[in-house]
Amino acid sequence: MNKPVITMPDVQSSADTRRIAIDKVGIKDIKYPVRVKDRTGGEQNTIANFNMYVNLPHDFKGTHMSRFVEILNEHEYEITVESFKNMLSEMTTRLEAEAGHIEMIFTYFVRKSAPISGVKSLLDYEVTFIGEITDKKPSLIVKIVVPVTSLCPCSKKISDHGAHNQRSHVTITVKTNGFLWIEDLIDLVEKEASCELYGLLKRPDEKHVTEHAYNNPKFVEDMVRDIAAKLNKDNRVSCYMVESENFESIHNHSAYAMIQSNKQDS
Repeated sequence: MNKPVITMPDVQSSADTRRIAIDKVGIKDIKYPVRVKDRTGGEQNTIANFNMYVNLPHDFKGTHMSRFVEILNEHEYEITVESFKNMLSEMTTRLEAEAGHIEMIFTYFVRKSAPISGVKSLLDYEVTFIGEITDKKPSLIVKIVVPVTSLCPCSKKISDHGAHNQRSHVTITVKTNGFLWIEDLIDLVEKEASCELYGLLKRPDEKHVTEHAYNNPKFVEDMVRDIAAKLNKDNRVSCYMVESENFESIHNHSAYAMIQSNKQDS
């Protein structure tokens, strides 16, 4: 005997009479396992935090929240630039929206070799993919926080012995018109710092990075300008923002600088 089909009311799709559209509605801070391709040809298994939103016309009461999770479930096996854009398209289509926004924040690891001993270790970076789609045209922004060392030129100049240095976070946010690996952007930033960081150093390595930073002093202003100069020459980047925050070792505050540019307007 067949069971009777029970029709459930779809409250979200009912009409709303307040005539006020919503810019973003969806789910926030949902954790999901993903696999991300890296430059070595391998894949990294990591956990990402997702924020997923669509617009809602003034005459709809609500959106279907479960569909966001369904889309994640269908893309858990591999995340690439193209699959991320496909998620945007699927999300707006299935939720009958004109515009959509997805943020994916995850930890990304790079295996690095110490400069003298060659000992290998992993260093972690915070990466964010920010995708938006309007009128069926998807766009992608990549944001990476790169920890580095900066050494103060003024401190070096005025001191008889040594100079103060600190760990800095350089945040690079780019919109691309060509393919870029995450590692490409990390390399660009690290080369313009006083010295890059490593997960593991032996004593000869520690000597090397200390002296390398001392011979390569950088103000926070120098860091953002040098990185911006490199981005200006990279045709794969259409617009960018570079921020550097130096966690000062002789002050209880940070030094900060930022440059942003839309190369399409220049």
